[in-house]
Amino acid sequence: MDEVLASVAETIKNFAVIYLVDITEVPDFNTMYELYDPSTIMFFFRNKHIMIDLGTGNNNKINWAMKDKQEFIDIVETVYRGARKGRGLVIAPKDYSTKYRY
Repeated sequence: MDEVLASVAETIKNFAVIYLVDITEVPDFNTMYELYDPSTIMFFFRNKHIMIDLGTGNNNKINWAMKDKQEFIDIVETVYRGARKGRGLVIAPKDYSTKYRY
């Protein structure tokens, strides 16, 4: 996941910034956002948490490793466009539920 974030940082620099936060050093939000996974991606816009409906049931964060760079860029663009319109919950461009994996 770190490789994907590092490789897309230059591409999305016009509308997003990536910050790395160690939850052991900054434990303030651990219980509020249930941060316990090794890698978690959350979206904020103008100091407001933006939720994203990925079809997984957890709209607060992405807590799995993404391998495809373009897929991650699409998610970031969707979140940015929805947040600019004032939406607190945006729909992901792809459904990540396990419904279609059988």
